[in-house]
Amino acid sequence: MILGIGIGFLALILLICGFEMLMVLGIPTLAVKAGLFANLPQIIVPQRMTSGINQSLLLAIPFFLFAAELMGQGQIAKRLTGLVRALVGHARGGIGYTTIGGAMGFGSVSGSAPATVAAMGKILYPELRRVKFTDRFSLGLIVSSAETALLIPPSITLIVYGWITGTSIAALFAAGLSVGAVLGLAFAVLTAIEARRTGVQGDPRASLSQIWQAFRDAGWALGMPVLILGGIYSGLFTPTEAAVMSVVYAILVEGFIYRSLDLRAFVAIAERSAIQNAVIFLLLALGTALSYFIAMAQIPNALINALAYFQVGPVVFLMVVNITFIIAGMFIDPNSIQLILVPALFPVAVSLGVDPVHFGMIVAVNIALGMVSPPFGLDLFVASSTLQKPVTEIIAGVWPFIIVNLIVLLLVTYVPGIATLVPDLLF
Repeated sequence: MILGIGIGFLALILLICGFEMLMVLGIPTLAVKAGLFANLPQIIVPQRMTSGINQSLLLAIPFFLFAAELMGQGQIAKRLTGLVRALVGHARGGIGYTTIGGAMGFGSVSGSAPATVAAMGKILYPELRRVKFTDRFSLGLIVSSAETALLIPPSITLIVYGWITGTSIAALFAAGLSVGAVLGLAFAVLTAIEARRTGVQGDPRASLSQIWQAFRDAGWALGMPVLILGGIYSGLFTPTEAAVMSVVYAILVEGFIYRSLDLRAFVAIAERSAIQNAVIFLLLALGTALSYFIAMAQIPNALINALAYFQVGPVVFLMVVNITFIIAGMFIDPNSIQLILVPALFPVAVSLGVDPVHFGMIVAVNIALGMVSPPFGLDLFVASSTLQKPVTEIIAGVWPFIIVNLIVLLLVTYVPGIATLVPDLLF
């Protein structure tokens, strides 16, 4: 138990001192190795790093990220958004619902919140301002709506959680559908209140021919979520195979059907995606080594014994988990949060009778909240770069959505059926 506190304290000090996340994960790993397991050969650290990420499941991450970049730079994101707008744009504040629906649609084919912010922000921010949504609310809505990409399959966050804990990816994806829908609905309620308060109107109602044209324009774009989700739940694809198919589909549609990307664009996107994936996999490798030493030091067992001694039940434990993740999410990127916290907390949750899928949804909602939490939420800076807005202005816009997010987090935490209903029906 003391060792676990020491590891956390060392990581916190490194973080406050401005060290990169590679060092925040790497230095505690080496310190534990040198302090407690000096008898083990030095080669154990690189061995655990390489063996930990040498799993076919993790191949889904680079493929989904590459597909997300292709779709964000091409036409798929725009056409999905156009379809949602044709269906709901006529409602009061309809462009706000379009933003939420477009983010959920793009999230269902990308699995990446930063990619969703970048793709949706360029398209929808000017439209939100055109209909007189305030600047702050428009920024907050774009940034917060992208959170659904971390919940709706094929969520990269859920893939990482499943890899760490051994939980079924298909079951996590099924749970993510319902939890993501609840979060999107909560944001829609907030949008409706804001639209009525500020007098925002909707677009002219689309005619049947316009709706049909929007469906035709988005036909190939709609094929992507059908391919991914249909393939996974029908058993035709594993999540990794679905990720590969998403890249093939994106290249065919964007390159040869929509002709929105040329060879030079493909090369540039591949380069950006490769750099992004290199960083992610270095973090995963270091996190694997740290998790190994956490297990060797029996930190989860110490936590379980401490909870038993103080007679802490699942209600209090889950509240502590939420507080821990909320604080960590203000400073640490989502993959690192999971790599640091989940290996220690997951065995404790299971010992208290918490369903692994339910706990995964609690983790995912917390991480989604962390992506928009000041001062260092990643999506805040992505939006700032994409929309050329000061980070302080974006932070001012996300506060109402953070409050809504906390309400959804409490519901998901203490009403397990929100997370487990769909997986139970399917599996």
